[in-house]
Amino acid sequence: MRSNYLLVAAASLALAGCTATKKNDTREPAVATLGTQPISTSEFRYVYEKNNSGNDDAYTRQSVTDYLNLYTNFKLKVLEAENRGLDTTMAFRRELEGYKEQLAQPYLTDKSVTDQLVREAYERMKQEINASHILLSVQPDAAPQDTLAAYNRAMELRKRAQNGENFGKLAQEFSQDPSAAENKGELGYFTALQMVYPFEDAAYKTAVGDISMPVRTRFGYHLIKVNDNREARGEARVAHIMVRSTPDAPAADSLAARQRVDAIYRRVQKGESWEKLAAEFSEDTNTANNGGELPFFGTGRMIPSFEEAAFTLQKPGDVSKPVYTPYGWHIVKLLEKRSLPPYEEMEQYLRNKIAKDSRSELNKTAFQKRIRQENNFTANAEAKAAALAKATDALLQADWTYDANDATLKQPLFTIQSKTYTIGDFYAYVQEQQTPRSSGTPAHAMNLLYDSFVEKSLLDYEKANLENKYPDYRMLVQEYHDGILLFQLMDEKVWTKAVEDSVGLRNFFNQNRDKYTWGQRADAIVISAANKALLQQAQQQLDKRRYPVSFAKLTDVLFEQNKAVLNAEGRATLDQLAQLLQNNENMTLDVNGHTDARESAALAAARAKAAVDYLQEQGVAAAQISSNSMGKSKQAGPDNTETGRRRNRRVSFTLYTSELGALADNLNKDNPLNVQITEKKFQRGENKALDGVEWKPGTYTVQQNGREYLIIVKDVLAPGNKELDEVRGLVISDYQNYLEEQWVNELHEKYPVNIRQEEVDKLVRQ
Repeated sequence: MRSNYLLVAAASLALAGCTATKKNDTREPAVATLGTQPISTSEFRYVYEKNNSGNDDAYTRQSVTDYLNLYTNFKLKVLEAENRGLDTTMAFRRELEGYKEQLAQPYLTDKSVTDQLVREAYERMKQEINASHILLSVQPDAAPQDTLAAYNRAMELRKRAQNGENFGKLAQEFSQDPSAAENKGELGYFTALQMVYPFEDAAYKTAVGDISMPVRTRFGYHLIKVNDNREARGEARVAHIMVRSTPDAPAADSLAARQRVDAIYRRVQKGESWEKLAAEFSEDTNTANNGGELPFFGTGRMIPSFEEAAFTLQKPGDVSKPVYTPYGWHIVKLLEKRSLPPYEEMEQYLRNKIAKDSRSELNKTAFQKRIRQENNFTANAEAKAAALAKATDALLQADWTYDANDATLKQPLFTIQSKTYTIGDFYAYVQEQQTPRSSGTPAHAMNLLYDSFVEKSLLDYEKANLENKYPDYRMLVQEYHDGILLFQLMDEKVWTKAVEDSVGLRNFFNQNRDKYTWGQRADAIVISAANKALLQQAQQQLDKRRYPVSFAKLTDVLFEQNKAVLNAEGRATLDQLAQLLQNNENMTLDVNGHTDARESAALAAARAKAAVDYLQEQGVAAAQISSNSMGKSKQAGPDNTETGRRRNRRVSFTLYTSELGALADNLNKDNPLNVQITEKKFQRGENKALDGVEWKPGTYTVQQNGREYLIIVKDVLAPGNKELDEVRGLVISDYQNYLEEQWVNELHEKYPVNIRQEEVDKLVRQ
């Protein structure tokens, strides 16, 4: 029910639109007053235009009057919530702050930079780059001398490569990327948004065959050699059958895996069902039962050999020869290829990706620069120098402190607009944020903390002043403010009350019984089939009312040799079965006992009885269980190991249900549209096929819209009143409306509404 409440609250938010953050200025003209609380004409005009500007009847007297009535009712509820102090609770403040944090994000970026990055990413996705690199690791906050040393080292290696030394060998010898020892720094093909942005940017700006200047990322300095670029290949969706075989597997196991995948491939070539082969043989457990299907992928998202095999296939249905990856052997079947979607379709996806991508640092830098200017950031150079000079070696151990009596603590360090930030503010930040550092100098560490303190202070100041700076943000915040209050009070006064007040609900139902009536109804079974053969199958099985359940995969219970005693694992399995059966009285269970070749046949019955007895002890009705002794059993293929024999010492289960939906499921295995079966009490107009036959008990067959119908009318029910349980949802909804109407009337008495007709006239005239 609460999810429905949220929908109602959202509708109320749409009605409210948004309102001013501050209480209405009494100097503004008021279109209405609620008690002593005015609603300004400008506030109402804003909300009205937001929700009605596109309507044909906008600003007609009727439209303005109707909406003003709705809006005053909304504001009465918000006013009541505020007067009850619901906006002062910790829970309310916490929830509103969470929404404010989300709403603020679009205002804490530089939109022009974001737009440029989104367009750039899309254009780059039309190309794919093949590159190699050499990495010299440098910490993001490394001291300047360490950064310079790494840069100079990178320049030396670049010069050696330009003078003819093999780039791959240099990568093997000097790159600090762990994979370089094997791949010689080769990265294969990639496209936009797959590498950190500075790396991507340099790769796309470097010509084929050239080596970039050293590129700084959070990992260190990179030298990038561009080997090739090509037009993007788009995305492919494939299915695969996998046989596991790792590179370090014994030779005999590797040979067996190769022979196995070759045998499967030959069966694929003969035209055997791909889905059945995948289900039977694929060792990718995540996809085997789904025909081996994988989601769409593009360049750089799969192992290169798998990716190459997939994109080499030309037409849907084409199948690759077995291809090897570090995970094993794969047979790949192409299902679909698609090119890069239009920019309009990808724009929002790219914006979401870029918000989490390393290129967002560019946006952050541009934003910081802008708010420095807009908020008149002014630094005190002398105070900064004095503050940074207090860095000591203790800062590197995260043990730095300062003298609380230091006379310089109150000295201004910088200002943002008219707000002053002191050396003491900075020292408090340093003491809280310091972390141990294994390299660098205290002065460098202190300077990094100063930069971080400035950025945080600017961001916090901007956040705190968003409502003053951006009217639309202020309106959004107030919208959520009012919406949270409305939800809390509506939940108390209307929604939850209607659900929990069973006496009030029953009284309301009894007073309004005439609203809830049935017309003539037919208690019937309607079977729709694609052809007569399917209809005949359904009819033949209809009377059984015991159909295998396909959705439940039941686990066997295993036993020790020559024993029929349940272990803890077996009891846990039976506990789950017992809960399933108790929750579904229309289900029944066959319990089948098995033995291995060395055990007596009587043991099978004993094992089945042990399982049945345990289920009944857990409260399962005897009528829901039947047992069978299946005798000796064998696994497919020879398996004389103890593990294989133990799998035969078991009890297995088959689950059945009397629900006709299971019969339909069984007949729809090949095609979900083969058969539809509905058993219920129908009103006229609910089912066209049923409406087309005589409403008398009996069996009827008809054809309609190319389908075959079997209709069994069990009884025809005369018109009558509905019972509460039959219409509880509708009655609760009506009762909620009634409670809300009564509550709004009470609020009108508590806060008399006075409409200023002259202000309404002005709105209509405009």
